[in-house]
Amino acid sequence: MGDQDKNGPLTVVKLVVIGGGAAGFWGAIACAEAYPQARITILEASPQLLTKVRISGGGRCNVTHACFEPTALVGQYPRGAKALRGAFSRFQPQDTVRWFQAHGVRLKTEADGRMFPTTDDSETIVACLMRTANQLGIQVHTGASVTHLTQQEPGFTVQLKSGEMLKCDRILLATGSHPLGYRLVQQLGHPLIPSVPSLFTFKMNDLRLQGLAGIAVDPVQLRLVADDETFDQTGPLLVTHWGLSGPAVLKLSAWGARALHQARYRGTLTINWLPEHAYDAVRQQLLAAKMEVAKRAIANHCPVNLPQRLWHRLLTAADIPRDKRWADLSKKNLTPLLRELTQGQYEITGKGVFKDEFVTCGGVDLNQINFKTMESRCCPGLHFAGEVIDVDGITGGFNFQNAWTTAWLAAQAMGQSHHT
Repeated sequence: MGDQDKNGPLTVVKLVVIGGGAAGFWGAIACAEAYPQARITILEASPQLLTKVRISGGGRCNVTHACFEPTALVGQYPRGAKALRGAFSRFQPQDTVRWFQAHGVRLKTEADGRMFPTTDDSETIVACLMRTANQLGIQVHTGASVTHLTQQEPGFTVQLKSGEMLKCDRILLATGSHPLGYRLVQQLGHPLIPSVPSLFTFKMNDLRLQGLAGIAVDPVQLRLVADDETFDQTGPLLVTHWGLSGPAVLKLSAWGARALHQARYRGTLTINWLPEHAYDAVRQQLLAAKMEVAKRAIANHCPVNLPQRLWHRLLTAADIPRDKRWADLSKKNLTPLLRELTQGQYEITGKGVFKDEFVTCGGVDLNQINFKTMESRCCPGLHFAGEVIDVDGITGGFNFQNAWTTAWLAAQAMGQSHHT
């Protein structure tokens, strides 16, 4: 293809994408689809591409979430909701589903709203992205670690660890939560919000939970107090060998990420094991059992919907002997038992990990980004996508959707030649 056409010189935009993950590939592909003449190169520092895509959702790849209403969708982002409101009106989960379908990948929705490829195999998604990038003539390099970015008029110089230098018109920075990306951003004089972990489990050392690993209760109501801030969440809870996990805990960890970090991962968790009943209703259920099964041992008859082993633990915590009969349950016993059932307090002693799906909050300051184009306000020609910016979603496909949406927005702007 020559640089001349009937209408005079044709400007070919040279674009370097730093980061070969979900956001980097999506941005490169969307740009090539919108601007076939653009010359696009993806540089990935590690030997493997699309690592998080491969391991997400236990190797099934939780591509997005079946939430097609932007207002409801932004509610799933502890940080970045305001900025994403307009973004989702331009590209949202429905568009993601449509794109994959057009490229031969069908997605299905599970009961909780998470969306996966019908193959239940993340390799389906990886293969689709690699194949499409290849068909569009996008150059992809692994083991290509960038050490320096220099802004020049016009464009940029990208210096690789190998000593190689690339010149380009625009850069898409899609380095996820990798420190390398943050370093490059700072080289260009860009402000950063310090990054801290999000999406993790709670470590607890509590006798009430010991030996109950594997027990799940759905729903429970949780209230977290950390660093003088309060967060509430209702949903499924899972007891683990080291403490608590499950969707309700992971959501709390996302919303409370900064407060928990400030508090050095110490905090108080109040658990209501029976959120579907008011305190008085639970009280009535216990009093009814006292009348109806008076002769039975309290331990052998649980009048509320809880796993037997957990019921036994809460009785012990309320100081009620296992062989005590319902008839002998006194007022003095009733109050501590009600407290254990509806407002037991547990101390968080640290943070655990959540599989391999490590997410951080923090990154490039959103105030410094034009969300229509994902372009830096302080460094023209530099665009951002995905987790490198200070946006993070709760678990369930929302972090990928942030990657797809921000990369698509960046792509629509990046293929246009530089305004002179």
